[in-house]
Amino acid sequence: MESGMPEKRARIFNIQKYSIYDGPGIRTLIFFKGCPLRCQWCANPEGLEKKYQVMYQQDLCNDCGACIAVCPQEIHRFSTVSSQEPSKPRHMVDRSSECIGCRACEKVCPARALSIVGMDMTVSEIVEIVQEDTLFYNTSGGGVTLGGGEVSAQPEFAVNLLKECKHAGIHTAVETSGHAKPEAILAMAEFTDLFLYDLKHMDSDRHYQLTGVRNERIHENLRELIIRKHNVKVRMPLMKGLNDDEDTIRKTIEFLLPYQEYRNFQGIDLLPYHKLGINKYRQLDLVYTVEGDLSLNEADLERIERQISQYDFPVRVIRH
Repeated sequence: MESGMPEKRARIFNIQKYSIYDGPGIRTLIFFKGCPLRCQWCANPEGLEKKYQVMYQQDLCNDCGACIAVCPQEIHRFSTVSSQEPSKPRHMVDRSSECIGCRACEKVCPARALSIVGMDMTVSEIVEIVQEDTLFYNTSGGGVTLGGGEVSAQPEFAVNLLKECKHAGIHTAVETSGHAKPEAILAMAEFTDLFLYDLKHMDSDRHYQLTGVRNERIHENLRELIIRKHNVKVRMPLMKGLNDDEDTIRKTIEFLLPYQEYRNFQGIDLLPYHKLGINKYRQLDLVYTVEGDLSLNEADLERIERQISQYDFPVRVIRH
């Protein structure tokens, strides 16, 4: 990085080491905060908003009030609303107040019931963490993967980070919804070895119902990446009753058929729905709007695999 100038920062909400699901080999995942989509089944609700957020585990809290004393934003306060113990003050988080990320409450909480989501980091700081596992990358064919949230929501920083990782000889991958300005996607592509690109639903109206955005831009960006010979693997998040039917799968395949012979198109990964993120909604005082169980059983997954394989597409199921 150039010296003499303060480095710009991006807001990150997690760094996960030793991942084997998000690109080849052993990888370090960098989760960017902020996303333009609102997928009903999102497993990382703490990545949707770019702002700092307080995650609160009520079952751990002992209502000591230590956080109330140190919070400069008065986010933490006592409430006496309790049907079981109406006279006992209970801790609550005021979501109308804005967290500034000072982490004072997190530091003083004796029960570890509080955590602040979001940390502002420079490219140098992230690269230093990524390089700690260079040996694992070299032996496994792994590297770094940028995801989120949505990495293209902070495109300039993402490009600089990818560039520095490439200069360090580290394989780079980007997980994306594809809902971004074309220039942002193409700028990242210059320093990206592999895109892991989501296709959630082919019908634009239905896509809007499920994610809050239409899919035309997503499809056009995918076409551009493949035609321009950038390496792409398509990922299909699958939810029972929402996008796992034969007609939806067929339309996805038909969309991809023109690119089947492109050597840079590296096949399809199926991502079955899981419930791992539900508890996070409670910690953020958010409502999980998915009704029922959207999980697919083995017969469902085998059916979809067979349907895709009939078209000679490489396909595999990613089970977290």
